[in-house]
Amino acid sequence: MIFETIIVGPYEVNCYVLAKDKNSQAIIIDPGAETGKINKALVKHKLTPGIIINTHGHADHIGANDNFGICVYIHKQDALFLNDPNLNLSQFTGFPLRISSQYKSVEDKEEISLDGIKLQVLHTPGHTPGGICLLLKEPGNSIVFSGDTLFCQGIGRTDFPGSSFEKLKESIEKKLFALREQTKVYPGHGPSTTIGQEKHNNPFLNEHIT
Repeated sequence: MIFETIIVGPYEVNCYVLAKDKNSQAIIIDPGAETGKINKALVKHKLTPGIIINTHGHADHIGANDNFGICVYIHKQDALFLNDPNLNLSQFTGFPLRISSQYKSVEDKEEISLDGIKLQVLHTPGHTPGGICLLLKEPGNSIVFSGDTLFCQGIGRTDFPGSSFEKLKESIEKKLFALREQTKVYPGHGPSTTIGQEKHNNPFLNEHIT
């Protein structure tokens, strides 16, 4: 499997490029900015852009959606964020963002497949109403892409409109902490971690009973 992390934009978003092999279509997770850097990764591995998946609808994760000419997958509860600068928070930066790409809304437990890569959607509201994580099902690696739900020693912010700490905590404990402890976590910002490490040591979730 081809798997590359590209750190993009002023908020240092982790954009992930996934593909089964060279010369295949790629899944691009959270292309928030710096299209050129993402394209370099695609060219290096001889990949064609296939689909985009947004883990949620904030501007730093969706900013380059329109630059690849492909369909965007996003949870149905965050679909409105794509074309609403107030919801996607770009209005507050002075550069209102509206995404015009075709999109497909997804739901909890739905599977997204492309050229030998299969991801399962885990709806994890809290940071946004339609925040999702993506569990890799094929090839069979223990990997979850957690967006801005769970970070290494942190969690997503819950002080935005539509955010909720209680919902985020419940999402993490019911959906993510149900995964195997050795599952590798690749978040929307910062370094990778594991479910076990966060389950036992995350200071924002220290009420969790292990």
